[in-house]
Amino acid sequence: MALADGFSGWENLSAGADPLAGIGRASKAGKDVSQSSALTLSSAWACTRANSQIVGSLPVDLYTRDRDGKRVKAETPLAEILTDQPCRGLTAFEYWEGAAAQLSLNGNAYSEKLYLGRRLVGLRPLFGVTPKRRDDGLFDYRFLDRGRMQTLPPEKVFHVRGFGAGDGLGLSAIRFGVQSLGSALAADETAGRVFSNAMMAAGILKSDQTLTPEQRTQLQSLLASYVSSDKAGKILTLEAGLSYEQLQMNPEDAQLLETRRFQVEDVCRWFGVPPIVIGHAAQGQTMWGSGVEAIMLAWLVLGVNPMLRRLETRAVGDLVRPTDGRSFWLEWNREAMLQMDSKAKGDFLSKMTASGIMSSDESRDKLNLTRRGGAADELRAQIATAPLDLLGKEKDA
Repeated sequence: MALADGFSGWENLSAGADPLAGIGRASKAGKDVSQSSALTLSSAWACTRANSQIVGSLPVDLYTRDRDGKRVKAETPLAEILTDQPCRGLTAFEYWEGAAAQLSLNGNAYSEKLYLGRRLVGLRPLFGVTPKRRDDGLFDYRFLDRGRMQTLPPEKVFHVRGFGAGDGLGLSAIRFGVQSLGSALAADETAGRVFSNAMMAAGILKSDQTLTPEQRTQLQSLLASYVSSDKAGKILTLEAGLSYEQLQMNPEDAQLLETRRFQVEDVCRWFGVPPIVIGHAAQGQTMWGSGVEAIMLAWLVLGVNPMLRRLETRAVGDLVRPTDGRSFWLEWNREAMLQMDSKAKGDFLSKMTASGIMSSDESRDKLNLTRRGGAADELRAQIATAPLDLLGKEKDA
């Protein structure tokens, strides 16, 4: 099948436009917050990356049911689009990773439906989209394409809504978190300026004489040659009764540790990611153990799974159409998120095969081993219990 070009709508990048920039919103901390500026925060970057990479890395398949009612993987052109290559130049991993990133940042993910005649042949990501509500409650979608504004009708756009889409549009963490993100940006900038001054943010020069305006100007020029971290340790020569007295600043103050620690946790709240997922341990919390495992499971259940359900249900509603009396649905394999150590996995597979829930070959599949076939593909169970009324009776009875 011929795949449509996934990059023909991105030529505005060559003109210097940033599709992630959007329109910045001013925060009370004095910093403009947009998608681009928010991603300069390591915490925002890590949260977005964690959410999007786990969605992109999970196996996804299109399913249907055979005549016996059993669930089987669908082998259709649509399945190839959704699970292999949505458009030329993008793998399924990259496409769904990008969609999840847009959901995390913007609250909405947009893609153009590419058709060959009446047949869907691809999905092309769209950025910088402005939805405009129509009289029928649906949306027209405006975006910049090769320097010109284009408008697509609702039937030509695959639109996935994020949290709070009661009015048809998801809520943006960037828009509503402008104060928290603006404060974090201001804290990062303040820390950077402190270090650029060689951690000498404050000090005084004392003299028993009165300086003329010219002398003050010369003195400021002299001090400027001692500012920045690459001049740390340079010896300052003073004369004419001048003496320097440094105002002490301890390392914790210089790095704004408490403020920046709080900002990391605050940003994580907006993106629904536990701080420990991005390598930040809260006070009194370790980075290992059963407590961390419980936190990870909570993130997968409360954070990742809702995003997967949004993608699945929207794909069924907008892309999947029943044909030949059969229904299709898209499904991510959540089990791939759950990893365990070798001992725990061995115990789990042993119990599954002993109870007749999985065959030996299905257990080998979990270990990425070759199937043996034959009896190894049959369900077996250990019989260790019997009804009470049969206890003590003959075996043939």
